[in-house]
Amino acid sequence: MSNSLDAAPSGEASIPQHGLGARPPDPSAGADTPARGRGSSVRGLVRAARPRQWTKNVLVLAAPGAAGVLTEPEAALAVALAFVAFCLVASGTYLLNDARDIDADRRHPTKRHRPIAAGVISTRAAVLVGVALLVGGLVVAAAVRLELLAVVAGYLVLTTAYTLRLRHVAVLDIVTVASFFIVRAVAGGLAVDVPLSRWFLIVASFGSLFMVAGKRAGEHAELGPERTATRTTLGIYSLTYLREIRVIAAAVTLLAYCLWAFEQAPSKAALPFFELSILPFVLFILRWALLLEAEREQAPEDLVLSDRGLQAAAVAWAAIFGLGVYVGA
Repeated sequence: MSNSLDAAPSGEASIPQHGLGARPPDPSAGADTPARGRGSSVRGLVRAARPRQWTKNVLVLAAPGAAGVLTEPEAALAVALAFVAFCLVASGTYLLNDARDIDADRRHPTKRHRPIAAGVISTRAAVLVGVALLVGGLVVAAAVRLELLAVVAGYLVLTTAYTLRLRHVAVLDIVTVASFFIVRAVAGGLAVDVPLSRWFLIVASFGSLFMVAGKRAGEHAELGPERTATRTTLGIYSLTYLREIRVIAAAVTLLAYCLWAFEQAPSKAALPFFELSILPFVLFILRWALLLEAEREQAPEDLVLSDRGLQAAAVAWAAIFGLGVYVGA
């Protein structure tokens, strides 16, 4: 099981750092061996759960935020629980996926430093904790609404299908990873029972495709001739093809957002907040495209957390759009 846009966590001091030409760890080492100590094991489990990846789950706030219901305590609680449910399920799938792909990860230049591949935690511990997190996420989703439970369960099925088959099918692997983002956005709307605009869904869909294509291009460039050893579809894609996907996806995203912003705008608003939000949104996409061309083709969450320009555009957009939702209307 995998969400696939995984940014490999940086290695800690206690984990051996092997050079690209060094001999990788013995595949049998750490597969079922105990971790080096309770503290090391706990830290390893936390790293393997990838809490940094939880930033993707803020997408559950998108639809409720656009609908202006986040100030309602009941809706805010439902969205918070939806966020927790996705964090638990996502971390569970990361642990199970790493346990399953331990041999492939040990051949990867960066993934071999992940706690399971490096032998910091055993595969048995990873599987037990992963299953517990999955069950916990489904229970939390069920406590909100059955519709949210259905979406979270569907997300789990999709990640499983991706791990077992879809990640090896060209084009479908990119589309499936993009759908992981879309599911989160849809789940936020279902958690508080708000309707989802067609333009909202288009923006979410093609914006996700834009980010995933950038990530794949980064993997293509980073791994070079060895790329097919860890991801077979990278042997089919060319960098030109992946960049063409980025251009198309960015164009559709920008057009759909403009149409959505004008659709959201009330006819007698004092200030055109929704229309003004187009500017930081466009700047965000253009800045992202610039960073990708500069070969900073990182995982989306890493790129946003490391670039001040993207952060400034995101904050400006959230402020302006929020004023449109909660003040301008």
